[in-house]
Parts: sequence; structure tokens; C-alpha cells
Amino acid sequence: MDAKSLLAAAAAAVVMVPVSAGSPDAVGRPEPAAAAQPAAHTGHTISYDRYSLIIDGRRVWLWSAEFHYFRLPNPDLWRDQLEKLKAVGFNAVSFYFSWAYHSPAPGVYDFTGVRDIDRLLDIADDVGLYVLARPGPYINAELDSGGFPAWLTTQAGRARTSADDYQAAWEDWYDHVNHIIARHQLTDGRGPVVLYQIENEYDGSDAAYMEELKAAARADGITVPLFHNDKGRNLRWASGPGAPDLYGTDTYPAGFDCNRTSFPGLTDYRFLRAGVGDRPFIWGEFQGGAFDPWGGPGYERCRQLTGPTFERMFYDNNIENQFTVQNIYMTYGGTNTGWQADPNVVYTSYDYGAAFTEQRELTEKIPVLKQQAYLVHTVEDLAKTDDLGQQDGTNPAIRVWVKQNPDTQAKFYFVRHAGNGTAATTDSTSFTVDVPDGTYTVPQQPGTALTIAGRDFKILAAGYDLERQRLVYSTSEIMTHANLGDRDVALLHGRAGEPGETVLRYASEPRVRVLAGDVDTVWDAARGDLRLNYVHQGLARVRVDGGGRPPLELLLADSDTASTFWRLETSQGPVLVRGGYLVRSAERHGATLKLRGDTDQPTELEVFAGPGVRQIFWNGHPLRTTVPGPRDVTLPQLTHWRYTRDVPEADPAFDDSSWVVADKATTNNPTQPATLPVLYTDDYGFHYGDVWYRGHFTATGGETGISLTAGTGRAGVWAAWVNGVYLGTVTTGTGSGEQNSSRDFTFPDGVLKPGQDNVIAVLVRNMGHNEDGGKNDAHKAPRGLLAATLRGAQPALTWRIQGGSPDPVRGPMNNGGLHGERVGYHLSGYPDHGWADVSLPHQETAPGIAWYRTTVTLHLPSDQDVPVGLRFTDDPARKYRVLIFVNGWNVGQYINELGPQRVFTLPQGILRHRGQNTIALAVWSYDESSGGLGQVSLEALGNYATGIRVGNVDSPGYRDGCPRR
Repeated sequence: MDAKSLLAAAAAAVVMVPVSAGSPDAVGRPEPAAAAQPAAHTGHTISYDRYSLIIDGRRVWLWSAEFHYFRLPNPDLWRDQLEKLKAVGFNAVSFYFSWAYHSPAPGVYDFTGVRDIDRLLDIADDVGLYVLARPGPYINAELDSGGFPAWLTTQAGRARTSADDYQAAWEDWYDHVNHIIARHQLTDGRGPVVLYQIENEYDGSDAAYMEELKAAARADGITVPLFHNDKGRNLRWASGPGAPDLYGTDTYPAGFDCNRTSFPGLTDYRFLRAGVGDRPFIWGEFQGGAFDPWGGPGYERCRQLTGPTFERMFYDNNIENQFTVQNIYMTYGGTNTGWQADPNVVYTSYDYGAAFTEQRELTEKIPVLKQQAYLVHTVEDLAKTDDLGQQDGTNPAIRVWVKQNPDTQAKFYFVRHAGNGTAATTDSTSFTVDVPDGTYTVPQQPGTALTIAGRDFKILAAGYDLERQRLVYSTSEIMTHANLGDRDVALLHGRAGEPGETVLRYASEPRVRVLAGDVDTVWDAARGDLRLNYVHQGLARVRVDGGGRPPLELLLADSDTASTFWRLETSQGPVLVRGGYLVRSAERHGATLKLRGDTDQPTELEVFAGPGVRQIFWNGHPLRTTVPGPRDVTLPQLTHWRYTRDVPEADPAFDDSSWVVADKATTNNPTQPATLPVLYTDDYGFHYGDVWYRGHFTATGGETGISLTAGTGRAGVWAAWVNGVYLGTVTTGTGSGEQNSSRDFTFPDGVLKPGQDNVIAVLVRNMGHNEDGGKNDAHKAPRGLLAATLRGAQPALTWRIQGGSPDPVRGPMNNGGLHGERVGYHLSGYPDHGWADVSLPHQETAPGIAWYRTTVTLHLPSDQDVPVGLRFTDDPARKYRVLIFVNGWNVGQYINELGPQRVFTLPQGILRHRGQNTIALAVWSYDESSGGLGQVSLEALGNYATGIRVGNVDSPGYRDGCPRR
């Protein structure tokens, strides 16, 4: 097919040069062979030097995305998101494994359903992603207890040390999780795991602890290299006792205050080389967004702070500094379903301002990431470069740093503003390129220069073998290039409106045809150089034939246009596709090419492949020039609400005889109680969500009130009653370090019954446990009642406590101890026929808990991805909060007066897109006048025609077994 017909066709197909099945693809992961795989597994070698990892003798640049399966509770959605990561250029994914998510009690583990990490690793392998396995035991991750199971809070020994009880617990966790991870290692050919991290950000000095972790991993069958993620680039655990095979570190240069509008300058990380030695530089975590606290500015502000400019500056700087393992934290954040979050730093959403939204949508951060990822995987010479140092140009305001591959002599010029790259001005420069092809002042065209506009960064190649072509130099950046058999294709790009210059070397004058755009060409017979000059604007196309080389199709684009291209691998070679919201995969079967992807509107596609392809399919349908977009969808209104009050525990006649007696006189907790008995929730086995207390005393008549202190964590709440009479609600602040709150309550006149049993009822919401980032047992900060003292007369006060029980399917963090949770109000099928009918908004007249339930049936198309959210609309002056349950799953907490979250993602599969759903809202009103519930509505957060299918997750209802009362 000639160039003219290529341009005319919306889908050009050509023969691909066959490659051996299972050969590494352009982004560093083996593509599955077309033929059936043999039963035996073939192992692979993983080695390394100062430049990079080396897998089976080939250098690999691990461009990794942090992804938390426990924040996306549906294995079908795991596949969806991992396919998206692969499509935008990631060749690796990092998985934290949350101990708490799998272990409701000591020695008890669940790796089924939404916790099936065996399936997770299989999906990653099937998609074609290497895996960095990070099982802790401590992971941080803005999780409750930093990923420790909450039952660990009751241990006497200090966590993250060699304490015997802690060691016995983590060794048991390692035995179970490593048994699964070990089955998926690349070294034995059974999976994608290439690196394994011990601990996380451990700034302690217990080398024996680190040695024990290493030994346990090896004893459990882990054979891939071990590394640690050092907090803050301090070279901890880079060498000496306790040091693993590789040193990794992390940094978050923009910080975590998303009220900021700018980020600092760049850092030269070469100072690490002395400590790292002949091992590759590894970012165990590099900032990809930021967390946002209760009352914060919201994640869109975080996305702006760490947006395309941040990515261009910092990730290009990482490429210059030779971080050939870079894990971007986060790339997809997800949702803190249940009580997973550390309340000090995050709320329900863990969107993180990442490149993909909580709803799995691509954002404005994707194009730069994609350009960089495609670059490092296509230009393999980048993986092994030595610093030649700074080179002077004509403008000292611009810094030009030069690196060279010692084997191929290819050079790379890293160009940005001088200093730490913070200049906001637009400046231009020329500089010298000295390569085996000759010495040049770049650019050559009179009256032009290389432009750096503000905080921009460019990586330019010279003296580089671009497939079967010779690139002398270009002031455009390489996005990708491919050998398509009958021709080479190269995609170069630059910022819109800026000039570009590319020089190619030929043995004789080639034939040049400008097929689209405005491109000037000059032939230098003396040097054998073909020079092209142009302005980056849209897409220019140039066909070059002859000159002693195979044909070249040169695509010269502005950076935004370049990002509309997708590179995919098949068992018979690469394919480029232009257009579409997302192109997930490509498969070649003889003369047929099958593409799979997503569209957000009707879209023209252009396919670049080699000769031989005669038919192209898109999502199973023959491809025409245009692929369809999604059909419009309409979500139903939420109506027919049923309502009931739910504070029976405040009634003095309530039967609490089955509750746990709270009478402990001692605790292992490092924070000793101010009064006895110990009333900490964790000491009685209630670790998550709401806990009720009932204190009994025989009144003398001299009691005037009660003083209470509760530990809730940041933004917590608690309330008290005496003999059924409401005393008040207390909220814990949102300031840094606020954990507890206290109140002196005065008993109303006539409420006590002298000589009889009187009841103090207290409801405490545990917002979550602290992380233990400082290895100081901060996760053990007590929750629940911390102190209780009657004022005036002080008769004996005895307590009983009741919290929630682990859901056998939804896990230990799904439920707290509200009465409605204990009896099943949150489950589908609960018989609520006796409840009152109400419409929203609804005014509450009594403080405490009330439940609202409704059902809604959806009929969304199976071939469309429609992320759905639940929106709350109300005056923030009203004071109440809501626990949100969908088909029994706790999907979040809304705080009306605090925010910032007002739209809650309802993960597909938990929300049945085709079928009936039960929405149950547990509303806690603080007072008699401002509580209740505002408007609640479903909202389509996106709409995409898609090539993936998503099923429902297991959601047992009330009739499947009533919860424990």
C-alpha cells in the first residue's frame, strides 16, 4: 500500500514482520504466544547493574503504576484498570498487599472474592505487566493502622521491631501471602513478579528485624530481588546488616497541601550514587498526586498541583537521573470502602488527584505520562547512559545536560531552564550536537532556536539508530517508532506552535514527499543529511523513500496530537492506532487484526500496520472509518424512601445482657487509661466503626453529671444519653493531631432514679486507627471511651460494650456496631415494610441515628462503562453525617458540614448496573433542629462504549443469613 492510499484510508493495514512468540514487546513485557503454552514453566533471569534491571539479558525500564486492589472491590474492574495502565505505556504495576484486608483475626485469612490476590496476579500477567510485590508487613498507604490488622493494636510488643509477639504475627502473614506471591514469580516462569519489597519507609535501626524479614521471604520461596523503600532518600538500608538486594527510596516534592498552586524546583539525585553503588536507581514511590483530608480543598486541586507541568518536569528529571525503576504513587487511587482509611489524612475517596480518577477515567495528566512511557520503552538506548555533563549553549538561562549510551554512542540532550528549573519565562537557545555523524549547531535553520517556555523539559536524541533509519538529531522529542516490515514509522512531537528540526542520514538523496502539513526539506549532499524544518501544529506527515534505507513514514505532531496515538503489540509485531478514547489491546490472526478499546464519542480511527492485514475488527465488529460512541443513558430518580429511628440502645429498658462486659483492669496499650475499667474498643475485639457502651449505676441522688473522654480519630463524633434522655453530641476537630474530645455533661433535673438502676448510653464512632509511620506504635492510639467519671456522688459504674462483627463476604472493615448494622438494615431484602414513608429532603426532629432505605433498578448497557456516583445536596449549615450502604457494602461516609466529598463513587458490581439495588443510609443527626437528610441522587460520572465486561460481586442479602444481633 503506497503512502497516498495510506493517507486516504481511515484504517491502513499492512504485513507485519513475524517475531518469535513470547519475545519482549516494546514496553518490556513478553507478549503471550499465539500457540498453546507447554505445561512446563520456563524460568527467567533477573539481574541488574548500575543502569537498570536486566531480564533475560535485555535491559528493562520499569515504568510502574501504584494500584491498590483493596480500593477497587471487583476483580473485573482490576482488569479494566490494569488494561488502561498498559495502554498508556506502563509496563509494571506495584501492589501493596494489605494485611488488614485479609485478616479479621489472628491466624484467620481470606483470599477469596474481592480479596483473591491469586487472581489479581494472574490478571496482571495476562495483561502483560510486571509486578512489584509489596506485602509489608507495614505498608502505610493512608490506611487504618497503615495496613496492620487492627487486632494487632492489642499486642504488648512494639510493632516494626523484633518483639516476639509482633514477629509471630507478621511471620504468619508472610507465610500466607508469600505462598501466593511465590507462585507468580518471573524467575520460575509462572508469573509477573520481578521485585519484592520488605517493610516500607522504615526509618528505624532494628537490623535484626530487617534480616528476619529477608530470611522469611527467602524461606517462603521468594527468589526475585528484594528491595526496600526508604523514606526521604536518606540511604537507610542501602548497605550493611538488614539491607536487601536493592535500594529504593521515595519522594513527594509537591507536598500534600493541595491549597498550594505551585511546586518547588528540581533536585539532582546523583548524590545517591555513592550509597547505591553498582545497582540501579529505584523510586519505590514517586509523587503522582496527593491525599486530601477531611475539610480539604478536594482532589481536583491535587490534580492541578501535580498536573502535566509537574509530570513533565519531575519525571523527565527522573529519566535524566537514570531512575530506571520508577513507581508513580498513585496512578489510580480508588475508594476507601468500609473503614479502611486513616482519618488523619483521607476521607472515603482516595482519588489522590492521580492520572486516572476514582471512576477509572483518563485525565489531563495522561498525555505527558504516555509520551514519557512510550519514549523510555521505545528508545532502549536510554536505559544505559553515562553523564557527559552540562554543555554550554547560546543562552545561559537554559541548561543542556548531555548523556551518552556507552555501547551505541547515542546521545541524549536534556533541556530545561537553568538552576532548579523554576523559571517562568520563555527563552530560546542553540547548542552544539557532536555525534559520530558530525558536529552541528542546533538548530541549523537561520532565524530559529530551541524554545523552552516556562517550566518545560525536553529530551532530545542524536546519533541514534531509529529502527532502520539514522537520526542525526532532532529538536522534536521521540514518542515512539516501529518497524512495520515494509516501512518504518516514527512519531516525533513538540509543543504546539514551536519550531522543530529533524536531520536524517542517507547514503544518497532520498525521495521526500510531504503528505500533510507544512514541512521544508533541505538535502545536504556533502554530509548525506536530509533536514526537515516545520512547526509543531496538528499532524504533519512525510514519506521518505530510497537513500539506501527502507521507507520511512515520519509523523511530526504537536504534543497533544501525538498523545492521540496508541502503540500496541501483537505476536507478529507492533501496531499504531490514532484515535479513540482508549485502545486496550490488539490481536493478529492471519489477515485479521482485532482491536479492543473504548470511545466517549463517535471516533475515526487510523491504523498503522504492515502489509497483509485485510480485515480489522473493533470490539468484535468490523471496523469502518468511524467507530461508534456510547448511547445516552438516563439514571432513575431515588424515590420511595422508607425511614426509621434507630437508637434502642439509649432506652434504659434495652436488654444488653448479651453484650460484652467491659471490666478489664489492665491493657497492653502504651496509653494507659485515666479511669478504670479499660474501655478501649480494641481491647474487647471491636476494631472498626461505631461502638455502643451502656454504663449501669445505682443512683444515690447525689450524682450531678458525668465527664467523658472519647478517642475517635480526626473528624470523629460521639453522643451520650442518660436513662434515654439525650445529653449531647461531641465532634472531634479536624486539626493536625486531633484525636480525642471530652465533655462534662450535667444531668437534667429529675432524670435519675435514686436507688434503682440507671443507664448511661454512649455511642462512639471510631473513624479509624492512626498509621504507624514513625514506628512508635501510633496505630495503638486508643479508640472508644478513654475515661468516664460520674460527678457528684460516685457509685460503682459497670459497663457493657457492643460493636460490629466481620462480614464473611464483605470483610472485617465493612460493619460497625450500629443496631441497624447488627440486625441487617443495610442489607437487601430487609423487611422494612413497617417503616415510615418519607421524601427527601427530610427534617429530623431528634438527635442520634436514623435509617433511610430505598431500592432502584438500573438498565445500563452491558457494552458501556458508566461510572455512577451518589450525590448529596444540602446546606452545609445542617449538621449530620451518613454511612452509605449499597447492597450491603459500606461504600463511604458523608459529613454534610465538613466535606469536601459530596459525590461518592459506587463501584460497578457492588452497584448492579443491570438489576435491582438497595441503598441504605445510616444518618447521624447531631441535634433536634439541623439534622435529617438532604437531596440524594444518582449521577452518571462518565459514559464510554467499551470492550470490557464487568460482572457483579457477591452481595449476600438479609435472607441469606441474618447478622448477629
